[in-house]
Amino acid sequence: MSTSERMLRLLSLLQTHRYWPGPELSDRLEVSARTLRRDVDRLRELGYTVDAVRGAAGGYQLRAGGSLPPLLLEDEEAVAIAVGLRTAAAGAVAGMDDWSVQALSKVLSLMPPRLRRQMDAVASQTDAPGPWEGAPVFDATVLTTLAQACRDSELLRFDYTAREAEVTHRRVEPLRLVSLGRRWYLVAWDRDRMDWRSFRLDRISAPEPTGQRFRARDLPAADALAFVQQGIRRMPQRYAVRVRLAMPADDLATQVGRWGTVTADGDGCLLEMNVDDLDWPVMVVAGSGAEFVVESPPELAEKVAEVGARFSRTASP
Repeated sequence: MSTSERMLRLLSLLQTHRYWPGPELSDRLEVSARTLRRDVDRLRELGYTVDAVRGAAGGYQLRAGGSLPPLLLEDEEAVAIAVGLRTAAAGAVAGMDDWSVQALSKVLSLMPPRLRRQMDAVASQTDAPGPWEGAPVFDATVLTTLAQACRDSELLRFDYTAREAEVTHRRVEPLRLVSLGRRWYLVAWDRDRMDWRSFRLDRISAPEPTGQRFRARDLPAADALAFVQQGIRRMPQRYAVRVRLAMPADDLATQVGRWGTVTADGDGCLLEMNVDDLDWPVMVVAGSGAEFVVESPPELAEKVAEVGARFSRTASP
């Protein structure tokens, strides 16, 4: 390899952030230990912080520095970042959409045509929901603060606006962030209530890491996502929805997923859901393409009539 090719290969290996023994790096690059040291020094001159351990068992590891140096990405990594940025541009994190668009434009400008085609193929063949109208929005700094506290197992303090609009001060051991439907949740052990809780991120304000570390406890669920889903199912909802549809139960169950219960009912099926708002049931019955009858609540029948009238006006010449 030429010097430039070797430097790029070395940087690609170091950016995994694992510890590389010197002999292993030399073998991979097919260079001597002395040449490897010179290449590492060149990377340091470019702004990369590379730690070195001397001796027979010595080696190298890339450390996060004070500024962000240029990144070297494999083809698959570049495509994954571009697809992720495109998704984030339509997300529910305040301000993240603008930053995502800016970052995406930079990535696209550097992408060769073959990688752009790969990214477009992934995007065009993936079904992903767009932004929900009226979806709760939260500040991007809340997301990053909570994510770092989860990663570092660091005790966290924040104010939380409960469902009844009561503001409480919480001290928690954060475990994991969960993105589910239109909302983000923090799964954490509440030290004051001595129990596991899930917190909606749009109701969290002024999160503050304390610097105090903790040992993670065992979560009473298969994972954080399952814990949040269990909590949502147990939570009392505003509306108890019952709708009869003229379609096979299995077909509707695939569409509804875990958000409702579908049971066979003669030639059709019965859909039951517990929800806080009626937008989701309306979308389900509209997307089913089947005839249906709303049994309850009356507000859902009114909502369906309102949406149907709006569609009729739009379709009229």
